[in-house]
Amino acid sequence: MSEFQAIERRYLTDAWRTSDRAFPVRSPIDGATVAEIADLSGDAGRAAAKEAADVAWAAFERWRRTTAFERAEVLRRWHDLMLRDRERLARAMTLEMGKPIKESRGEVAYAAGFVRWYAEEAARVYGTEFPTHAPHKRALALRSPVGPVYAVTPWNFPAAMVTRKAAPALAAGCTFVHKPAEQSPVTALLLAELWREAGGPDGTLQVLPAADPVPLSDVLMADPRIRKITFTGSTEVGRILYRQSAETIKRISLELGGHAPFLVFEDADLDRAVVESIACKFRNAGQTCVCTNRIFVHASVAEPFTERYVAAAEALVLGDPLDEATDVGPLVDEAARGKVERHLEDAVAKGATVRTGGRAESGLRFLPTVLSGATQEMLMMQEETFGPVAPIATFDRDEDAVRMANATPFGLAAYLYTRDLTRAWETAEALDYGIVGVNDGVPSAPYAPFGGTKQSGIGREGGPWGIEEYLETKYVSIGLQRGS
Repeated sequence: MSEFQAIERRYLTDAWRTSDRAFPVRSPIDGATVAEIADLSGDAGRAAAKEAADVAWAAFERWRRTTAFERAEVLRRWHDLMLRDRERLARAMTLEMGKPIKESRGEVAYAAGFVRWYAEEAARVYGTEFPTHAPHKRALALRSPVGPVYAVTPWNFPAAMVTRKAAPALAAGCTFVHKPAEQSPVTALLLAELWREAGGPDGTLQVLPAADPVPLSDVLMADPRIRKITFTGSTEVGRILYRQSAETIKRISLELGGHAPFLVFEDADLDRAVVESIACKFRNAGQTCVCTNRIFVHASVAEPFTERYVAAAEALVLGDPLDEATDVGPLVDEAARGKVERHLEDAVAKGATVRTGGRAESGLRFLPTVLSGATQEMLMMQEETFGPVAPIATFDRDEDAVRMANATPFGLAAYLYTRDLTRAWETAEALDYGIVGVNDGVPSAPYAPFGGTKQSGIGREGGPWGIEEYLETKYVSIGLQRGS
């Protein structure tokens, strides 16, 4: 019997419902079935999507009229319940997508941090009164919720990607329809349980899992009552949703692919740079959109940096993600392992040297791998590997490092290490990325803006910028009439 039996074959609209069809969520740890999840594919998905839009609109008419303080109170309770159930949520994440348990616990805290921030931000949605040209007029700019939201989230952050989107939407007064990734829907359903326990009203947060999300998604994208789309995932799918959103002129937020460079200048603290870049590269087995993908090191310090980096990578423990000692768990599926292997074979064929790792272990585990001699024509220097492989290239001049870092259609996150304040400032300005970590390999926080430039997306999540994505500005002009 599954330990997640309470959410098996269930999905949430205005109430919990049971599906006749289900798909298995299989753990990348050992292939075992974690849970049988409701499958809203095909005609079932189309019907569920139509119902979800009806429910979201009806709930929106009620939820938008609650006060910011009422919404904040529900969010605060949701935050507290997430921390109460931290171990259960962490275990679900680890089982369904392979993240080491200590990282999963950290993600629960991070995810809850968004809920807490937006519980507080709900009451800081201010309007503005501004001057007019006429003495008998008064002018106001009011803020109002956009409307029902359709959200699609990825498998690699099953909790944080939900709350980073749902918390600001709900705080603003929007309702939220969520389609979680097929690989990791368990956490989303558990979070929905907690939202209901926190007092979240019927229909304000819906969860619709599907093995084939296209029929469900097509209906929601075509429905004009769905006013806002928020998506985190591949650039290819993002382009499809962008085109579909144009038909009904929906507001849209896209957080797409990354290809993060990590620049190490000759004056950097090498020990600290190694610690930070290792943490950035190998967390979640390299399967995050802000993971270091390309390391550029000044030629004068390349070998000492590489030696220390190799030693640090070899010290990482590859193993069972439920084991407290494990630093790197399995890749999410066979396709992910296949991509890592293709990128590695291509790099070696083009002259890279494997300094450590370079091979798969049992199952979906892949050894932390470091390459030296990386060059721009290698596949892994052109696109995300999304795995535990760190290619190291060298540069001689600062402008060369910036040029190579920017030589990509993506622009999500970039990192640099230097002791020189002028270099740090000027390089941060020159890097064409939405997030730049200066001597900081983990800059993301609930109170900070998260998002990219170029083909890494549109819009920002986190901080006051995140709630702006779910608000419209309404101009109200009032003409005063004095009695005779």
